[in-house]
Amino acid sequence: MPLSGDDIALDSAMDPLVLAIDIGSTATRGGVHDASGRRIHGLQHKVPHAFTVAPDGTSIIDPDQVTAEVEEVLDAATSDPRLGTRIAGVAMDTFAASLIAVDKAGRPLTLCLTYADSRSAHAISALREELDERTVHQRTGTRLHTSYHAPRVRWLSATQPHLVANTANWWSLGEYVLARLIGHPLAGTSTVAWTGLLDRSTGEFDAELLAAAGVSPDQLSPPRNTNQPTPAANTTRWPALAKAAWFPVITDGFASNVGSGATDATVLTAATATSGALRVLLDGPAEPLPFGLWNYRVDAGRTLLGGAINDVGRAVSWAQSTLRLSPALAGTLTAPPSHTTPLVLPYLTGERAPGWAGGARAVLGGISAASDADTLFRGIVEGVAITYARVADELHSAAPHVLEVAAAGRVSNDHPEWLQILADVLGRPVTHVTRRRATQRGTALLALDALAPDVPRASRATGATYEPEPAHVEHYAQRRARFAESYETLRRS
Repeated sequence: MPLSGDDIALDSAMDPLVLAIDIGSTATRGGVHDASGRRIHGLQHKVPHAFTVAPDGTSIIDPDQVTAEVEEVLDAATSDPRLGTRIAGVAMDTFAASLIAVDKAGRPLTLCLTYADSRSAHAISALREELDERTVHQRTGTRLHTSYHAPRVRWLSATQPHLVANTANWWSLGEYVLARLIGHPLAGTSTVAWTGLLDRSTGEFDAELLAAAGVSPDQLSPPRNTNQPTPAANTTRWPALAKAAWFPVITDGFASNVGSGATDATVLTAATATSGALRVLLDGPAEPLPFGLWNYRVDAGRTLLGGAINDVGRAVSWAQSTLRLSPALAGTLTAPPSHTTPLVLPYLTGERAPGWAGGARAVLGGISAASDADTLFRGIVEGVAITYARVADELHSAAPHVLEVAAAGRVSNDHPEWLQILADVLGRPVTHVTRRRATQRGTALLALDALAPDVPRASRATGATYEPEPAHVEHYAQRRARFAESYETLRRS
């Protein structure tokens, strides 16, 4: 019989135990999981943080601050003396597409550039003149975009050449944290793929793109599969980790799919955290690969196909902090759709998939004197849902066997009413994955695949399945046409 339940007591936990750390856009979280993948009550911890942003496209975070947060999580999660040395592995995921320049001693020369940092936008034009972007996209699975290493390094070379000359390595945030903790910047295949420099078919670095970026392959960590941990490290600060192997850092997108139960080509995950994505795991590279999507190699046999959305929870949080929303907000979300709802293009920090307009900014349209805060919030939520649908349209040709959309993340848990809007916009059922910390769970499960392959895993926790309503589907088809017109105007401006 499958196991169930999110949290269990330490005394009931099955060995081996895994400590999973999730470094997200708004917090560093972590905790101990048992061999079934269930969280152990009382051994979980969270440290909030925020990116530093600026109007010029800056989006950064201090890597030493995050390292201290991880240390705090490790302190809290290993604080129970009854743990002994039962923890057999430490696994970590981070938000994807981060970049830190470090010197020969591993000291940071830059703060951590996050996926949302768009200051390298001007470098993309030069790269597009030098390279055939469609050919690069077919090889690496990624577009030329501000989220990736090539334009970022080109931008730094132009603006801070002395810094680039002193750079020994280009690390992700997770690599930096692991180097500080255990002396090894272990990078999982997915982490390396999110640099935009890895061939999705061969698993080798792309020579043409490296040359264009001015990056040597020995400045990058080699990709490791998730079943390639390093032996126990000398971490005397945490006696409970004396026998724990440390796993290569992976990306949150890969972990989120696994933690949501989307482990094959039939389940499409709608991640609804600060940023969002639609993703599906495939055996091998996606063929064909639509130009609006990415396709990252995540291990020796699998790739992750999909598209990322910068502003999901971020758009919701902006509305909550900016607008005077009423206590009846849920009713506004469950009301039938209306043509009077403002049309919102929710690009607060630029667009990734499917148009990859990094410099795009939000557009609010159709606002009248009768529009109040709640209806504007509804417009923002509808705009987010339409952005997901634009990605879903591109996905269909490369992933035609999808049977289910599984929605997981903070926005779905805090506002489950919006999942009916998402189902109506997508025109297909959406199942609510209610398990919180699905990404952290996925990171634990991937480590457990190596440490405890024969132990049954706890089943995912799900709530309602939202069926699309035909009349609403038709309404949103018209709304999507208006959205597309506004988007093209935005692109041309």
